Amino acid sequence: MTFARWLFLVSGVWGLAVLIPHYFMEQMVGHHVPPPITHPEFFYGFIGVGIAWQIAFLIIGSDPVRFRPMMLPSAVEKISFAAATVALYSADRVPVAVLGAGLVDLLFGVLFLVAWWRLKS
Repeated sequence: MTFARWLFLVSGVWGLAVLIPHYFMEQMVGHHVPPPITHPEFFYGFIGVGIAWQIAFLIIGSDPVRFRPMMLPSAVEKISFAAATVALYSADRVPVAVLGAGLVDLLFGVLFLVAWWRLKS
């Protein structure tokens, strides 16, 4: 299995495993990371968009050469969340667990760029 295929399949499965449970965690998130969620449409919208991207990662992993152009927006998806979590953590607006999730996404985003570079023809 190629590096790119393995990377995108692992990322997609990991993301689904992390995001899908959030559909059932609105109250818990509001309790553990106050204040309670006041705009659930943003919360559930974020989860839905995130899940769509995880499915895209699985598709990319099925044929990395064919879907190489989609690796760049995939990296943007990962790195933008990482940048936001670092900035929010620096401003003391999110807990360290959220920063950790952002750093995992940063790692995936950088590896997506490495995979994109390595598949260059």
